[in-house]
Amino acid sequence: MSQGKETIVSYLTSVPAWYLSTVEETPEGARPHVRPFSFAMMQDGDIQFCTATTKDCYREMAANPSVELTAWKSGAGWVILRGKANLTDTADARTREEGFKHMVALGEDWASADDERLTFFTIEEAEAWICDIDGSWNPVQL
Repeated sequence: MSQGKETIVSYLTSVPAWYLSTVEETPEGARPHVRPFSFAMMQDGDIQFCTATTKDCYREMAANPSVELTAWKSGAGWVILRGKANLTDTADARTREEGFKHMVALGEDWASADDERLTFFTIEEAEAWICDIDGSWNPVQL
């Protein structure tokens, strides 16, 4: 298991929310679209993220898989992870249950962990950094 991926998950799960940017196609052209996320979990050496097939971020990732996420933690700088969203849902029962409970705790309405709208994705070709206010970008080996 990648210590770098564990570092990223630890960072993301230590803050109330982190932010995922996708590419939104508009009549004016491609535009960034950023929204808060808060679920990340390791499974089989991959970081699993959770969303819904009915959400605009899912539609945007299907059309253009380029994504970037960031989170800031007081005293620890911020993390950046970028790559390509892989929408193939490989979540196992444990990950699916944890994602389901997390989303319900946020106030979302799901029938069960097996709700067909609930989906998980990973980020491939990922690059990551821990950044500091001094301007340093320290690579995280994934």
